[in-house]
Amino acid sequence: MTSLDRPVVRTAYQQSIADYWDREKDPVNLRLGEIDGLYHHHYGLGAYDPAVLDTPPETRDRAIIAEMHRLETAQADVLLDHLGPIKPRDRLLDAGCGRGGTSVMAHRRFGCRVDGVSLSRQQVDFANAQAAHLGVDSHVAYHQRNMLDTGFESGAFAGIWNNESTMYVDLTELFAEHARQLAPGGRYVTITGCYNDVTGGRSRAVSQIDQHYICNIHARGDYFKALAVNGFVPINVVDLTAAAIPYWELRAKSSVATGIEDPFLTAYREGSFHYLLIAADRV
Repeated sequence: MTSLDRPVVRTAYQQSIADYWDREKDPVNLRLGEIDGLYHHHYGLGAYDPAVLDTPPETRDRAIIAEMHRLETAQADVLLDHLGPIKPRDRLLDAGCGRGGTSVMAHRRFGCRVDGVSLSRQQVDFANAQAAHLGVDSHVAYHQRNMLDTGFESGAFAGIWNNESTMYVDLTELFAEHARQLAPGGRYVTITGCYNDVTGGRSRAVSQIDQHYICNIHARGDYFKALAVNGFVPINVVDLTAAAIPYWELRAKSSVATGIEDPFLTAYREGSFHYLLIAADRV
């Protein structure tokens, strides 16, 4: 029996994740994607243009939304920058793809095939429809699969990434599956929020983030332990925390704020939470 013969969702927790994202229609994800057809499920990087806050009231919110989308797209560009020299003949995997924006960006940049996986049927259907709308569906496809056991062939991918999706799974299981799927020398990249081991466990603000997204944020050190066990050698580690704060400050002033902005800002500023990029090679 192959992994594709087994149910995609295997546990009650995974079902709760699938149910959450099947129901999710949050304007903070949808309104931003309407700008250019790239729908992201991650946060932004870099300084925002303060001029958007001085925009006349009738256009101010639209200007803030557009600026937030620019910062989220910039975040995806930073991730793709760390995949290394990908060629058009290569194949990439977007693990925990959401509505698929980063996959589209990867194809446009490298010209290669990109597959995305999500537990959510709603996300997969939306992403495939959007790929067709953008005219990239011959090279970009999304699948309802479990990223811990995708069913893709071993050694098929030159690069794999998780963009803010590792907090939903066991890291050792995840990196074992990624190691199986990556060709030798392939590159893995993640951008993730992780709690600071030095502070001694999850802070109150980090626990609020967990509760909001029904996720399980890992300690920073857990990433490096699980990567090492599965034959990955880090080549770049970048602390993006300071670069992430302006996005949350701007989002808190927007009409699409959800109430989770304060815990993020608190956690980042107090040092209990880090926004980290890790790039590692499969050896």
